[in-house]
Amino acid sequence: MSKLQFKNKWVLVTGASSGLGEEMARQLAFQHGANLILLARRKDKLEQLKTELEKEAKVSVKTIVADLSKLDDVDRAIDQLLADGQLYAAILNAGITYFGKHAELSWEQFQTMLQTNVVSVVRFTNRLVSHFESTGKSGGVLIVSSMAAIHPVPYQSAYSGTKSFILSFATALMHEIKNKQFSLSVYAPGGIVTEMTAGDNFHDLQGWLMPVKQAAREGIDAFRSRKLIHVPGIMNRVGGFFMKFLSKRFVMGKMSKVYEKSLVKAQERNSKS
Repeated sequence: MSKLQFKNKWVLVTGASSGLGEEMARQLAFQHGANLILLARRKDKLEQLKTELEKEAKVSVKTIVADLSKLDDVDRAIDQLLADGQLYAAILNAGITYFGKHAELSWEQFQTMLQTNVVSVVRFTNRLVSHFESTGKSGGVLIVSSMAAIHPVPYQSAYSGTKSFILSFATALMHEIKNKQFSLSVYAPGGIVTEMTAGDNFHDLQGWLMPVKQAAREGIDAFRSRKLIHVPGIMNRVGGFFMKFLSKRFVMGKMSKVYEKSLVKAQERNSKS
């Protein structure tokens, strides 16, 4: 199967108002000449990015304002995307996290995370796969999961669970697809320097985080190459390989101490302020 070619093609990016989604949109526009459909909740951020990309990258940009924790918004967005039959590729990047003691995660927060990270992704994937299967057109979908799906993270227990579901769902579904011109890929980055990890709880973990430009570049390259699953960063891949030879209890115990220490330090700073 030949690589995906984004130039002058319409590509959807969800969660495009900040972080990884925003950087992926920029690189798709400036480096690959893609026309973009930007989707996020914050209209002002989307319009600002649209103006920048149309003016400086000379590409066409559409925006869709939607809250992916709401199923009605998800279905409305999908209907808009598929209305003209021009969609070539989609990056399902939108997601939310929670870093803290699981006992302190409210049920409302969990439901919002579940709807955004799992339900919306499955809904998009179902409709997009069905579209490409029925039309036989060339294209692809990239689902952004996380290394937390492979190595669950204490104090991000619910988040790890949502990303594990997406990884399992997508890797199984890949083998049901019949359209040889269409690919379904999963991208599983570790922590990234974004708005999501800018909170005080992540302060002492910043040294572990990957620059967003590198994460975006590797994700787009993996998508273009139609890789089934890609973990960015040589150290992440090497570390993941060697962790296979260690007991999960040992690995999780070490990770737990690192994350708990970061939370404790954040609480100490907050108590002094």
